[in-house]
Amino acid sequence: MSALVLRNADLPLADWLADLAVDALIDEADLSPKPALVDRRGSGAHSDLHLGLMHASALSLWPCFKQMAEAALEHGEVGQPLREALGRIGREGEAAMLSITGGVNTHRGAIWALGLLVAALALKPASRAAHAIALRAARIALIDDRAAPLNDSHGAQVARRYGARGAREEAQLGFPTVIEQGLPQLARSRAAGAGEQNARLDALLAIMTTLADTCVLWRAGLEGLAAMQQGARAVLDAGGSASLAGRRQLRALDARLLQLNASPGGAADLLAACLFLDKAGSL
Repeated sequence: MSALVLRNADLPLADWLADLAVDALIDEADLSPKPALVDRRGSGAHSDLHLGLMHASALSLWPCFKQMAEAALEHGEVGQPLREALGRIGREGEAAMLSITGGVNTHRGAIWALGLLVAALALKPASRAAHAIALRAARIALIDDRAAPLNDSHGAQVARRYGARGAREEAQLGFPTVIEQGLPQLARSRAAGAGEQNARLDALLAIMTTLADTCVLWRAGLEGLAAMQQGARAVLDAGGSASLAGRRQLRALDARLLQLNASPGGAADLLAACLFLDKAGSL
C-alpha cells in the first residue's frame, strides 16, 4: 500500500506534502557515508555547514512547501498564476532559510526541485506515478516567472560556462536524472537485498554518474566533474555500496572529491527529489 493511502486522513494534504518534502531533505542529510557531502560523519567539503544546520534549514522550509501545495490546490491547474505564486513563495522560503542559516545556502536547489514536485502532486494527488508527477512539474517549470529577479547564481554561471544542464533545465525536462537513474537504481539495489541505506547511497551514486553537477563544476571544474562521474560509476561497477569492493571505491571517491573540494550538492538535491517521489508511493 502506498504512502499516499497510508497518510493520516485527519492531516490536510498540504501539511502531509510539506512533511514529505522535509522528511526527504532530512533523510538525504542523514544518509552516510556520502562522498564529500555533509552527513553523520562530518561536513564533507563544506567548512560552513554541519548536519544540525542542514536539519534546521530543512525544518525552516516546512511552511514554504505547505504554501506551495496550498497554491496548487487553490489554482487547480498548471498555468501562469500558479507558476508565479510558486516563485513568490519560493523566494520567501529562501529568505526564511537564509535567516536560519546565517546566510549560508543550504537548500536553494531543493526549494526549486521539491517545490515543483510538491505542487505537481498536490494538483493530482491520485496520479502518483513518478514520471507523471515529474512531467506535471516540468510543465510548471517551463512557464516563465515574470517577477523573478535576474538569475546569476553559481549554477547559472556554470551552466553558461560549460554548457551544463542546470537545476532549471533538469526540472523542465521532467527530472530525467531522477526518473532514469536514481529511482531505477534504488529499486535494483533494494531487490538485490542491499538494505535501505545502501540502496539510497547507490541511488545517489547513479545520479552522480550522469549529472553535470553545477556545484562540482563551480568548485572543481571539469576535472572535478570527471572524478565524480567516474568514481560513482566505479562504486556501482564494483557491486555498489553494500559490497566490500564497492565500499573501498566509495572511500576512494570521497577522498578524491575532498582533495578537489568538490561537493556534489546538485546530486544531493536530486536524491532528495528521488526520496520524495519514492515516499509518495511513486516507485
